[in-house]
Amino acid sequence: MNDDTIRLVTIGRIIRRRWRLLTILAVVGALVGYGTSLLFPPRYTTSASVLLPGAWEERELLTQQEVATSSVVVDRAAATLNWPGVSGNELRDQVSATAANGNIIKISGTADTPKRAQQLSDQVAQQFVTFAARVVDDNTDPEATAQLEALRQMVVQTNRRITDLADASDPGRTVESVQSRTELEKLRTTLQEAITKLDQADPAAKKANMVVMGPAARPAGETPPTRMQLIIAGALLFFLLAVIGHLTAARMSRRLRTQPEIIAALGSTLLGTVDVPGQRSTHRPGGRGPRARIRRLLGVDIRWDLPTPQTSGDEAGRQIRYRRVCARLRDQLPTPRRLLVVVPDGDEIARLAAGQLVAEAENDPLLRVVGVSVSQPLVPDRDNESGALIVLSAGVWTAAELAGIAEACADAKHEVVGIVLAGTVRVRSTRSAGRARDAATPVLAVSDNAKGSSG
Repeated sequence: MNDDTIRLVTIGRIIRRRWRLLTILAVVGALVGYGTSLLFPPRYTTSASVLLPGAWEERELLTQQEVATSSVVVDRAAATLNWPGVSGNELRDQVSATAANGNIIKISGTADTPKRAQQLSDQVAQQFVTFAARVVDDNTDPEATAQLEALRQMVVQTNRRITDLADASDPGRTVESVQSRTELEKLRTTLQEAITKLDQADPAAKKANMVVMGPAARPAGETPPTRMQLIIAGALLFFLLAVIGHLTAARMSRRLRTQPEIIAALGSTLLGTVDVPGQRSTHRPGGRGPRARIRRLLGVDIRWDLPTPQTSGDEAGRQIRYRRVCARLRDQLPTPRRLLVVVPDGDEIARLAAGQLVAEAENDPLLRVVGVSVSQPLVPDRDNESGALIVLSAGVWTAAELAGIAEACADAKHEVVGIVLAGTVRVRSTRSAGRARDAATPVLAVSDNAKGSSG
């Protein structure tokens, strides 16, 4: 692949041509997700809310949040629950607390069953309230509490005295009496407000009144990730990794796709491009044995990164391309001579194109098809032939492989007189396909003959 932006059509081509492999990998990913779920038993989570009356600053709420999950609170909850084999240290990892809006501490408990999760949340919330009240009582100064209580009693007595003075004054008969009663009521109101502010400012009064807002709800479902979520996630992960792997491999591929790259690798001139009617077996490399059968079963024996063949006009148009290549080849040769048509082994498209080219040449020039292995290229020595014509398809071979073929031709004293690129096309109609098969008859005969001569 080049550096162009990956389009959705590329993803669609991968899915369409590699659906068997992608399906198997997705199933494997689902099995991996299922196996992972067996390692992690189901977990259930629920929460209990504790209300903190009064005015609380944010830092105070954070402090209470830490207190709710402290080792003292959790250990007391563990001792009360008395679950076999479960200690406070284990429960500490299963308890969390968050400060919500409205001075509420939400205490969450996680366990392997809904009932245990509910019991854990309720017990930790209860132990938190009890511990917080005990801390407030322990930190209260007895002397300050006694002085505050004495002040309350004094205010009560003062209120009674004010009531007596108001009753003793002349009730509304003179202006002075009305003013006196008004001043007394103002004094009573001021004292009540002062006592109220003292009560609100008293930490023991506001912090000892924490309330658990009802029992925790029993959870109805597992805590994510559930077993089904792990299975789906495993399947999607393996599917995406397979698609990304295909894209990465194609982007890092060194196969030559453009004409200038192929011309530079072989060091010769391009005589033209020809078309071959595309079939499923055209892109399917040969091979036998277990590995080949497995590749065919998975569908990886067919190239996915090749573009979809375009629709061909007709058989006559395809034959015109072959005739033009033969004409350019005759013009390229100073004198008529025999040539080798070199085709890389495994390039079925090029093999079919070479056979058709031999049929169209009609022995002018005289062509003989030979297959050359790209791993160990070996071209027959110069006999009656005095040149080589290389036929191949684009996007299949690397520069090193093509350079090896060119070197093999040079070692056999064959000059590379030209290059022909072959590509696949879709046949438009059944009638055209029938003519293509009829025209392909001499191609197969030439190929078989050539194969036998090349030994």
